[in-house]
Amino acid sequence: MKLEEGLQQVNHTRIIAIVRGVEEARILDTAKALLDGGVSVMEVTLNTEGALSMIAKLQEQMGDRMFIGAGTVLDSDDAKQAINAGASFLVSPNTDEDMICYASDQEIPVYPGAMTPTEIVKAWKAGAAAVKLFPSASLGLPYLKELLAPLDRIPIIAVGGVRENNIRSYLEAGCYAVGIGGSLIDKAAIASGEYAMITAKASALMREVRAFHQTGAR
Repeated sequence: MKLEEGLQQVNHTRIIAIVRGVEEARILDTAKALLDGGVSVMEVTLNTEGALSMIAKLQEQMGDRMFIGAGTVLDSDDAKQAINAGASFLVSPNTDEDMICYASDQEIPVYPGAMTPTEIVKAWKAGAAAVKLFPSASLGLPYLKELLAPLDRIPIIAVGGVRENNIRSYLEAGCYAVGIGGSLIDKAAIASGEYAMITAKASALMREVRAFHQTGAR
């Protein structure tokens, strides 16, 4: 998937599925279940066993239909390995300016993690395509709204605590997208082969996203 098309997918779905701790043998079925539910953007975290191999496999077999990235990218070495494996975008929990600059030089979108206004602006100026607000579950919606008032030019991705019953609140507050892990990637369901549960959760989230889009919101 071309870079522009991938970024359009993020803008359309507004959801990045965070895949952590899923067995490699189940990664393709997990991706297909997400796609069947309308979620076409996913990251595999690098602290998942076999993550680089999974990213390569997903890119080869699903890359024409999904935007596949790497998560938990802590530094430039992680970034190089992820990009070499085929990651189309990078997500990190921290702000590492060297890593951000490296990814930007490679024309790979990077979404670094930040919490304070100073960190967010620093990440943005270093070349971030958007900034991941982390941990948004602890910070809460009031913090997000206060933050976006002066920083509304910077695309923010909220990660942590986003679910079907509150995703619209995050989008209405001005988030560019949200990252969703455990509440969407149900590892127990995956382990038992109940991929329909993943599809159902993805579909429910996407219904909320569509409802948000229908309001004419950005």
